[in-house]
Amino acid sequence: MRLTVFTDYALRVLIYLALDPDRRVTIRDIADAYGISRNHLMKVVNTLTRAELVEASRGVNGGLTLAHPADEISVGEVVRKTEDDFDLVECFRPDNQCAITPECTLKTVFGQAQSAFLSELDAHTIADLISQSQRLRKRLKIASRTPDAPATT
Repeated sequence: MRLTVFTDYALRVLIYLALDPDRRVTIRDIADAYGISRNHLMKVVNTLTRAELVEASRGVNGGLTLAHPADEISVGEVVRKTEDDFDLVECFRPDNQCAITPECTLKTVFGQAQSAFLSELDAHTIADLISQSQRLRKRLKIASRTPDAPATT
């Protein structure tokens, strides 16, 4: 199974937001940090907002934040909400025309593998992905703040 760039970017957005949970972040901040297209990220953020994983607000003090704590967002949930094609082989599709489907067990094998894959993703949260938070913050050039320092926009 190969995940799309869309899902990759969705996970990157959530990681970035989890690394700086007390600050409203802009799409520009995320795009610049990762060196990726703002236009593409706008589509990703729109999907994450509709999926209620991200909260977005407009205006001078607007920006993006996680809609839930990072330890409550599973990687499996993100993948399910951003991938639109889990049909690993033809027999998974409603328009299946494979001649051997009635006698073939390949669909069962792939189905079990896919279930195990998603189950493993469900066992991990966005918080798990930022376990190296200081190193990630440095890599993404997210300024470290002292606990008393105010968040900047």
